[in-house]
Amino acid sequence: MSHLPYFRRGGAWTDYNRVRRATVRKVKSIILLSGGLDSVVNTAFAARRTYPVLALTFDYGQRSAKEETRAARKVAKYYSIPHRTIRLPWLGEITRTSLVNRKRALPRFTASELNQRKKTLRSAAAVWVPNRNGAFINIAAAFAETLKADWIITGFNAEEAATFSDNSAEYVHRANRALLLSTLQRPRLKSFTQNMDKSRIVTVARRMRVPLHLAYSCYAGQRKMCGKCESCLRLLRALKSNG
Repeated sequence: MSHLPYFRRGGAWTDYNRVRRATVRKVKSIILLSGGLDSVVNTAFAARRTYPVLALTFDYGQRSAKEETRAARKVAKYYSIPHRTIRLPWLGEITRTSLVNRKRALPRFTASELNQRKKTLRSAAAVWVPNRNGAFINIAAAFAETLKADWIITGFNAEEAATFSDNSAEYVHRANRALLLSTLQRPRLKSFTQNMDKSRIVTVARRMRVPLHLAYSCYAGQRKMCGKCESCLRLLRALKSNG
């Protein structure tokens, strides 16, 4: 029986047949990788439980696009996953969200306000991007058709699903029904952290030795995370709850 040559993976020489035997039973996946906590942890899950064929990061002109892309590239490289950035300038043009419009102030929080539903609903409205997740998922589904991927992995969680409907389990269920009709490959949308809050996600990340130091979870887009926006405060609270 012929033996295929060795190849480089993650900086080390790897036996192709050994890798193939280890991954032949795994489903192929495409990962929506923003570089934030949730997507990084889901990337770690995907690397363990699937065979990731591509990680996608989207740039629609958001303040944090540069830092998100930087973080996503590092994470993809860490897990030896091909990475691609998709630019969607039109999405930024049709939204007035403060994530894109720098003339609008980003919502500011104190840690105690994260559990105030009225406050978080106002914040969600201020940072809402029209059908953002819908656009991302359908683009990923198009890649799944070509790459024969079985799953589209995304970083949803129960904590943010309380105010962002496109993070919810119901959204995933309905998106999967649509994918059955809109694709021939019929990939399934999945989030390994769907039922977790941020604190639980960090707990799991520590257990899995996820490189959280590579993650970037900030709306402001500065090189150093601001520590004041909702995304930063949720991450900080989760880290503190884990010591």
